[in-house]
Amino acid sequence: MKSLHLRAFLSAIIGFVSFFAVIFVPAGTLNYWRGWAFFLTLAVCTSLATIYIALHDKKLLESRMKMGPTAEKTTVQKILTALGAPLFIAAVVIMVLDHRFGWSPAIPDIASILGDGLAALGILIYFFVVKENRYAAAAVQVVAGQTVVSSGPYAIVRHPMYAGAILVFIGMPLALGSSWGFLFVLVFIIVFAIRLLDEEKYLSKSLAGYTEYMRKVHYRLAPYVW
Repeated sequence: MKSLHLRAFLSAIIGFVSFFAVIFVPAGTLNYWRGWAFFLTLAVCTSLATIYIALHDKKLLESRMKMGPTAEKTTVQKILTALGAPLFIAAVVIMVLDHRFGWSPAIPDIASILGDGLAALGILIYFFVVKENRYAAAAVQVVAGQTVVSSGPYAIVRHPMYAGAILVFIGMPLALGSSWGFLFVLVFIIVFAIRLLDEEKYLSKSLAGYTEYMRKVHYRLAPYVW
């Protein structure tokens, strides 16, 4: 267990250092309060969620660390996962450069604070998801003994983790002060839509009871929307 926790700790540190660089290198300065606010919002919230998982569910922590194209089961998931990190990095860099050079209309300070709030809310939803579903791995998979989870956030929408992630991405251009960043939000939503549709196809074939669950919970991401 100590080895797993150490790997999780080192992975988090590498992730935070990389994320910090992606924000502040293109910013060209550390005097960028929007960058600090967004970085700290994500770092603190994700750290608290990871600590909870580490303390309460070793298997879930291990499965959350198995990610990337090789961990996925379908071709669609492999492609989307391979594109995910480069797309995220490109989005952050362009948003920061947009704010730095004023390419698009300015975002008010209060809107940036709202963006941080949306990001925090998205990670809070993620926390409720992993608290409810010990099978919420980073990759789409079905393991021995897995059952359909239909309680908690899963009683509202079929893909609450993706719904939370979309809130983070909606908050990101606001938080970083980039109007052009909303173009990336649309791209991320399309990517999540493709991923979850392929995931549903896979789970319908591989997880007993999932088809019935889809009939019971009608909405994928947002009640009364889709």
